Amino acid sequence: MKQRMLAGALILALTMVTACSGGTGSPGAGSGGTSTNEPKGSSGSGQEQTAEEVELRIMWWGDQKRADITNEVLRLFQEEYPHIRVLGEFSPSTGYFDKLNTQLASGTAADVFFLGGNVVDYASKGVLLDLEPYVGKQLDLSDMDEAMVQYGTLGGTLVHVSAGANARGIVVNERLFEEAGMALPQDGWTWDDYASISNEIASKLDGVYGTYNFTVEGMDIYLKQNGAQLYNMEENALGFEEADVKSWFEYWAETSKGGGVVTPELAVSHPQGDTSKSLIVTGQVAMGLIPSNQLAAHQSLTEDKLTMVQLPRGDKGTGVVFESSQGLSGYAKTEHPEEVAMLINFFINSPEAAKVLGNDRGVPVTSKNRAVLEQMTDEVQQVVYDYTNRVSEATKTEPFNVSYNMPGNTEFASLAEKTVQEIGFGRKTVDQAVTDFYNGTVRIFESNKQSS
Repeated sequence: MKQRMLAGALILALTMVTACSGGTGSPGAGSGGTSTNEPKGSSGSGQEQTAEEVELRIMWWGDQKRADITNEVLRLFQEEYPHIRVLGEFSPSTGYFDKLNTQLASGTAADVFFLGGNVVDYASKGVLLDLEPYVGKQLDLSDMDEAMVQYGTLGGTLVHVSAGANARGIVVNERLFEEAGMALPQDGWTWDDYASISNEIASKLDGVYGTYNFTVEGMDIYLKQNGAQLYNMEENALGFEEADVKSWFEYWAETSKGGGVVTPELAVSHPQGDTSKSLIVTGQVAMGLIPSNQLAAHQSLTEDKLTMVQLPRGDKGTGVVFESSQGLSGYAKTEHPEEVAMLINFFINSPEAAKVLGNDRGVPVTSKNRAVLEQMTDEVQQVVYDYTNRVSEATKTEPFNVSYNMPGNTEFASLAEKTVQEIGFGRKTVDQAVTDFYNGTVRIFESNKQSS
C-alpha cells in the first residue's frame, strides 16, 4: 500500500498543474486547479487498475491561500482514489457566481461547486444533485451535526453538504469585567441578566458600554427562543407576527435607557460588523454578538483577552445552532454522481483534509475532525472550539430549525436597521416603529415572493 501511495504521489508530483483563476478548461488553460494525468487502466503501483478512470471538475471561490489549501486536499483525495482525476477551478468571490451561473445556463457547470447562503436559490432551479442515494455509502454524514444536515436538505432532498460551520455567540472582554469587579457571564444566563450586567458595567467604568445593540442580528435567534422564526421556508411564509418582534424592540429600547447600550451615533461610526472599528477591540464595549469565526480577528486587534459564551436563554433555549459558512453541492447533470459523493465525503470526513483546510471555511462540521484540529490549535482557536462544542452538545437536547434568508433579505435588513435608528434617535416611538417595520416586512416579502 505504501509503495502504491508513494508511486501515486510521485506521478501526481510530476503531472500536477496549478494555475491562477481563469476559464473552465484544463488547469493548463488557467483554471487555478489541480489534476492528475495517470495513464488509463494504471494505478500508482503499476498494477492493473480495476476501477474505471473518472474525471471530475470542482469549483470554489476565494483567495490564493484558499486555492492552495483546496488544491492540496484534492491531491490527497487523488492519492487515495487514483482512478479519479480532479480538475479544480477557483475565482475571486466577486465574479464567482456570475461564472457559475453562466456555466449552469450552458450546461457546462463543474461536477461539484461551492455555494453559500444562496443555496436555496440554486435548489429551486433544479440544478443540484440529489445526494440522498449515496448517504451511508459513498457519503457518510453520521458524525455531522444534525443542524448541518438539515441545512442542506431543501424540499425534502439533500442537495448541499456544509464544509464549515460557525455558531453565533456573545464575545466578552474579560479585562473590563475584571476592572469592574464583576464575574464573567456564564452559559445559562437570561436576557434580564444581560440587560442588568450591561447597565452595571457601564455604570462602574467611565466611557464604557455594556453591549452593542444587536436587534437586527439577533432577531431570528430571539424569535426561535420564543417559538417563532423570521422565515418559514417549508411554507414559504413569514414565521412571525408583529407582536412577536415588538417585545424584542422594547427590550433594547429599555436597556438603552439604562445606559448599557452603545449610542446610535457611535454604532454608526463604529459598527461592530467592521472589526477594525469595533469598540470591543478598543476596550470601550464589554459584549456583543459575533459569529464564532470572527473571534480570532477581534482578538488580533486587542491585547485584552476575549472569550465567548452562549446567548442568554429564552423560553425554549438559546435558539442557536451551527450555521453553515459554505458548502459543497453536486451538479444535477454530472455523469459521475457516486464519485461526486466520494469527493464531498473526503472534504468533511478525512482527518488529513481537516489538517490542511484548518478553519478557513469555518470549524469542521464533524466532531471527529474538530477534535483533530483542537490538538493542533492555539489559545484563541481553543476558545472557539470549546464554544462550538458546547453549542453542538446543546442542540442535541434543544434542537432548533436552521435559518435561511427570506426573499428580499437585503431590503429586509435595510428596513430593520432603519427601524433601530428611528427608535434610537427618537424619531418614532417603539409602537409606531414596530408597526411600520412589520408592515414593511410583509410588503417586501410578498413582492419578492411573487417574483421568485
